[in-house]
Amino acid sequence: MPLVTLADVLQPALKNGYAVGGLVTLGWEDMRAFVAAAEAENCPVILQAGPGCRDHTPLPILGEMFRHLAENASVPVVAHLDHGYTFDDCQQALDAGFTSLMFDGSRKPLDENIAETKRVADLARSAGISCEGEIGFVGYDNGEASAGTEPAEAALFAKETGIDAMAISVGNVHLQQDKQGGLDEARIAAIQALTDVPLVIHGGSGVPVAQRRYLAKTTNVCKFNIGTELRMAFGDAMRFAINADPSRFDRNTILKETHDPVMAAAQRVLKAIKG
Repeated sequence: MPLVTLADVLQPALKNGYAVGGLVTLGWEDMRAFVAAAEAENCPVILQAGPGCRDHTPLPILGEMFRHLAENASVPVVAHLDHGYTFDDCQQALDAGFTSLMFDGSRKPLDENIAETKRVADLARSAGISCEGEIGFVGYDNGEASAGTEPAEAALFAKETGIDAMAISVGNVHLQQDKQGGLDEARIAAIQALTDVPLVIHGGSGVPVAQRRYLAKTTNVCKFNIGTELRMAFGDAMRFAINADPSRFDRNTILKETHDPVMAAAQRVLKAIKG
């Protein structure tokens, strides 16, 4: 089916008490496995192109890859720009056929974040696609520290920008390799008491699976971004494939063996939150 927008998949999730996986892609092998996983689970999927992915593959190529996968899929697929840091990033993704733009102004003062996010949201709306913004800074495991989202600022941010989804900082961090963390459920409740915009958790790999499932069913958290967990599955699968026969050198032969393990890992992610 054709690509759909972020709002197309998050509004039903908000209404019916489930969440959608924003799966962070790095290349053809993982994005193909993610769509196959979504088809196996009969649920929508958000294919996300973050800065690392965009450094490796140009946005116009990614747009065509996402579109090809969507048009041959039996489930809704969103082409999502993850962490666009400038208006030009977002404009380029729109021109490349993306159906969702995430502008990340979370490091900026509130007034600047609102103004710049609104500009991207207006751009998206004029093109009939969606926009995600971020309020509060989601840090990195063993790196930049997070700055938690203030509920009143989140409500103002959502109202002034007109975004379709709002990423929040509630104890989540990027690049966490274990699931020993946990989210601040009281802060989530305080945020959703002031706004009904679908909420997004970046750094979802570090969130315990049971908490992902609970929040998907009982709160306005409608999107979990999962990257590290799936990259680890891909790395393990490729390492096994190479070590199984060190004489092999054809990368297509090697990479083909990552499909089933990565698909299975993505299925586990989607199954826990799909309702």
